[in-house]
Amino acid sequence: MTESQEGSNVTAQQQFDQERSEAFAGGMVKGPNSGATARARGEKAETVISKDGTPIAYRRSGEGPPLVLVHGATAAHGRWNPVLPALEKHFTVYAVDRRGRGGSGDADGYAVKREFEDIALVVDSIGEPVNLLGHSYGALCSLEAALLSRNIRKLVLYEPAMHITGEKIHPTGTVDRLEALLEAGDRDEVVATVMREIAGLSLEDVEVLRRLPVWQARVAAAHTIPRELRAFERYRFDPRRFRDLGVPALLLGGGESPSYMKVANQTVNRALPDSRIVVMPRQGHAAMDTGTDLFTKQVLRFLTTDA
Repeated sequence: MTESQEGSNVTAQQQFDQERSEAFAGGMVKGPNSGATARARGEKAETVISKDGTPIAYRRSGEGPPLVLVHGATAAHGRWNPVLPALEKHFTVYAVDRRGRGGSGDADGYAVKREFEDIALVVDSIGEPVNLLGHSYGALCSLEAALLSRNIRKLVLYEPAMHITGEKIHPTGTVDRLEALLEAGDRDEVVATVMREIAGLSLEDVEVLRRLPVWQARVAAAHTIPRELRAFERYRFDPRRFRDLGVPALLLGGGESPSYMKVANQTVNRALPDSRIVVMPRQGHAAMDTGTDLFTKQVLRFLTTDA
């Protein structure tokens, strides 16, 4: 348990559902991470079926021991594109689309527990010990999945989404405002608002993300954001549930991330028997994009050593 410093209507919804399916089949969007590039890397689209019958999709690429990647809110499997080239040199990568986006299906009545089960199912379907890396909401899902699966070798959690301090992390009425933006059809502003007001990214960093090819995948998944924010606010971390979780864990954090994210990392670190924190200087909540080399260096250092 150590810490260190290191560097608006049904028709519109149906349209976006179709766009998500087409994007997944074609490798997300045109550009450097297009379907042609995905095929050149040898990516294969596969699915497993969750307990409630929902198909959960992932992209498999690279060669080596298995590494499952779980994205956060406002994202899909393509959010890992900046770090895939480095990771694929060492691992067979399974980049998941969480339910409600990309190639995955969805179900009536959202429950975050289903998300935990989805990730455990993907892990167990691989058939050998797996490294598991989750970001934000995906880090929360990964942490909880570690209680459901005995097939996790190492765990990397980048600022798991949980509300520990009780402090207000976004202005009152934010979720209602996001739902109003969805009703008005302004999905782009839904994503940008979450990046600014909840993830704590600067205007400059948001514009960096907006220029990436996967921004449109974030926009297509905007309808999942309010439900995940409400689940985030309801979730309560109980450290006693994790005291026997012996999986070695790395908690990554950004030196410029909001205080509530730092507190969450510290709280999880104290709860896990075999964990450490590494703080990435001059980074916030999106180091995969803004500090790609630093991020991959930390992940590879942890996952490729025996300690």
